[in-house]
Amino acid sequence: QVQLVESGGGLVQPGGSLRLSCTASGSTLDLYTIGWFRQAPGKAREGISCISSSDGATRYVDSVKGRFTMWRDNAKNTVYLQMRSLNAEDTAVYYCATDPICDSGHSLSTPVVFGSWGQGTQVTVSS
Repeated sequence: QVQLVESGGGLVQPGGSLRLSCTASGSTLDLYTIGWFRQAPGKAREGISCISSSDGATRYVDSVKGRFTMWRDNAKNTVYLQMRSLNAEDTAVYYCATDPICDSGHSLSTPVVFGSWGQGTQVTVSS
C-alpha cells in the first residue's frame, strides 16, 4: 500500500508563497489520482485540488483557483502544490491522499477518498 508524506508547510506572511510536497513510498504515484485537502481549526476537512491519473487534468476549488497550482514529478514520485497570494483563510493542516473522486460532476470541496492519507503539514498565514 502506498504511504504518503507531506512536507513544506510553515509560517508565511499574508501575500506570501509556499510549495507543499506529497512524496510516496511503496508504489508509484502516477498510478493514482491525487488530491490535496485542508482542515482549518474547528472546520471540516475540504478538498482543494486534484490531479487525474488518466490524463493529468487538474481541478481546483474556486477559493484557490488562480492562486494554487498542482502538478506531478513522476521522476521524484512526488506531487506538488504551489500556493501563492496566501491569506489568513488558507491557514490549515494540508493533506494529500490517493484516489479521491476527481470527476467534474463531483463537488471537489467534499472529500471522498478511497485510498491513503498522509499525516498532514501545517500552513499558518500570519503577520
